[in-house]
Amino acid sequence: MRISDMANRIQPSLTRKLFDMAKQYDDVIDFTLGDPDYETPDYIKKAGCEAILGGKTKYSANAGLQELRNVISDRIKKETNIVYNPEKEIQITVGAMEGIYLSLCCLINPGEEVIIPTPYWVNYKHMTEILNGVPVFVAADEEHDFIVTADAVRAAITDKTRVIIINSPNNPTGTVYDYDTLLAISQIAIENDITIIFDECYKSILYDGAKFVSILDCPGMKEHAVIVNSCSKRYSMTGWRLGYLAGPEELITNLPKLQENIAACAPLPSQYAAITALSGDDKASDDMRNGYELRRNVLVEGINSIDKLSCKYPKGTFYAMVNIQKTGLKSEEFAYELLQSVQVAVVPGITYGEASEGYVRIAYTMHEDKIKEGLRRIKQFVDSL
Repeated sequence: MRISDMANRIQPSLTRKLFDMAKQYDDVIDFTLGDPDYETPDYIKKAGCEAILGGKTKYSANAGLQELRNVISDRIKKETNIVYNPEKEIQITVGAMEGIYLSLCCLINPGEEVIIPTPYWVNYKHMTEILNGVPVFVAADEEHDFIVTADAVRAAITDKTRVIIINSPNNPTGTVYDYDTLLAISQIAIENDITIIFDECYKSILYDGAKFVSILDCPGMKEHAVIVNSCSKRYSMTGWRLGYLAGPEELITNLPKLQENIAACAPLPSQYAAITALSGDDKASDDMRNGYELRRNVLVEGINSIDKLSCKYPKGTFYAMVNIQKTGLKSEEFAYELLQSVQVAVVPGITYGEASEGYVRIAYTMHEDKIKEGLRRIKQFVDSL
C-alpha cells in the first residue's frame, strides 16, 4: 500500500507523544493535555441525556441546528453588539478544531500562505500543511509577553498571504492580546485583503483583571474575520465536540457542503446540550475560572521557587510556559528526562515553534494537591542536574 506524501509528512505532535509516553508509568503527574478535570456542569449533562432519551440522535442540517445558531447569534450580539445572521453567518462544527480546518479549506489554495504567530498551537501548522498551504511563522518573545507585533506581521506579508491566525487568550502562553495590537493587525489585514481567523476558545478564562478584546472590537472586522469558539473550555465539554464559527456570508454559506463531506454534522445531542449551555448564566464556568486561578498561583509560585526555572503569571487559559534555559537542556531533552526520572510529563516548547525552545508548557488542569506533588518532583529533578 502506498501512503500519500501528505500523510507521511504530518507527524504526531510532541504533546500527544509525551501524553502517550506518560501512560507507560503508574504514578505519573501528567501536565500535557489541556483537558480539564472539571466535570461538565450537571444541567448541561442533563440536557444532553434528555436529548438522547428523547430520540434526538439523528443527523441535523450540515450547518447545525437552527435553534443553536440563533442562540449563538444572540450571544455574540450581547457580547460585542455585532449582529450575525444565524442562517447565513453561523456554522456549527465538530469542535473548534474542525471549525478552523473548514475555514482554511475555504480560504487557501495550495501554495498560499498563512501567518501564524509563535509560540503557536501546533494544529494551525498541521492543518495548513494538510491543505498544501505554507505556514509563515512570526516570532514573539517572553520579553514582550509573547505578543507578536504588527510590524512583524506586516513584514511577513507577501502576495501569497491569505490568512492570519490570532489566538487570544493564547495556547500555549496564556497571553491576552491588547486592543492596540489587534487594531494595528486588523488594519493590516484590511489593507491587504487578508482574513483573520480569530480563535477565542479561552476567552472565559482570564485573571488579574485582564480584559478580553475581540477582533470584532476593531472597525471593519466583521467582514474580514472568522470567529472561532467552542463549548470545550468554557463548560468543560471537551469530549462533546461542539464548536462554532461566525463569519461573512460568502464564507459561511460555503461551509455546509464541506461539512457534508467531512463529518455530516456535529453530534446532535451535543448541539442540544450546547443550547442549554450557551443560554445559561455561566456561573459554573465562573467557578471553574476561580479554580484555575488558584491552581495557576500554586504552579507559578512553585516554579519560581525552583533554582534555574522561571515562569511569568499567565493572564488567561490554563497553560504556563516555564523558562528552563538556565538548566542548559533543550526542551525535548528536559521533557524526556523529567518523565523518565520522576514521572512528570510536560510538553517541550519546541512543539510550538523554534521561538519556544528553552521552555516547556504545563497545563494546570488538575487539583492543586497534584500540582504541588508535580512541583516537588520537578524540583527533585532540577536539583539533580
